[in-house]
Amino acid sequence: MSADTSGSPQERALRHVAALSSGGPLEPHLRVTLNFHPDRREGDRLILLRLADDGLYHSQFITGTSNGGLTAHPGGDRWRWESRIFGGAYDHAPAHDRPVYGALNFRRKPIGAAARFGSAHFRLTAEALSRATFCYPDSFFEPSTFGVVSRMALIELATADNPDALDDYIEAQVHGPVRLDRDVEALVLDPSYRGTAVQAAAHRLPCPIEWHAGFRLAIDQLRRYPDYRGQEYVDLATEIAVDGHLDPRIIGDAACAGRYDPQALKKVWHYLARFGSPFDTGQGEGSLQCYQLGNCREHAS
Repeated sequence: MSADTSGSPQERALRHVAALSSGGPLEPHLRVTLNFHPDRREGDRLILLRLADDGLYHSQFITGTSNGGLTAHPGGDRWRWESRIFGGAYDHAPAHDRPVYGALNFRRKPIGAAARFGSAHFRLTAEALSRATFCYPDSFFEPSTFGVVSRMALIELATADNPDALDDYIEAQVHGPVRLDRDVEALVLDPSYRGTAVQAAAHRLPCPIEWHAGFRLAIDQLRRYPDYRGQEYVDLATEIAVDGHLDPRIIGDAACAGRYDPQALKKVWHYLARFGSPFDTGQGEGSLQCYQLGNCREHAS
């Protein structure tokens, strides 16, 4: 069989994944969300200010930054995963043609579909679903099950699984530009950023701003789970805590201070996202029971 060379890289990628997909159509009211940390910086500028200037949400191949692994370069793991998933459609394409990554919010979480990647999220429009592809589990695991809007069996697969709460998402890849003035229904922020530079920067974006209930975790509760990411991250969380608790702004301030390993702070964020969520994924005895099942899939993301 000859290679598919007709159309744009995005069109070829969508066709390739559609041929691998099965199931009925996706419910049209579901949304893709792009979770991220809104207080991180590129150089000396808030990432939200760069987004306001560009008007576009870029892939890791453009930004060189990630809330997961940094492998988006020729020959890197992200490049290799995309080559396999999309049938080589992007192998020779420029970086700005590549897809951006999010998750399908099939559980309708107010914190976005994949909080492990950040406390804020862009909620995309229904139109973005038509140019999205999906996989389960995360592409880090080199999955063999895929979906598109017209063939989506992944929700049944994901709901039958029993992953750790931070891994409970269906990865989405959105093909084509993601414009903030056209493709975003809202930027949804954590309330710890009210009255801060993050809120001021968010108001420069051409999309509405919404707020979820807020991540917050007492250090005394965090200390109950030393094995979740490791005692060293419990100790780091204790060091940076303010008045005995963590929230996204506190971790962001520590990240911007430049005194701590960003990868270590990522593990502290995992604690907050997992056990301090306003959604039912991280608090109380239900959280402890779920954690004790031992189904966490820690990976590079």
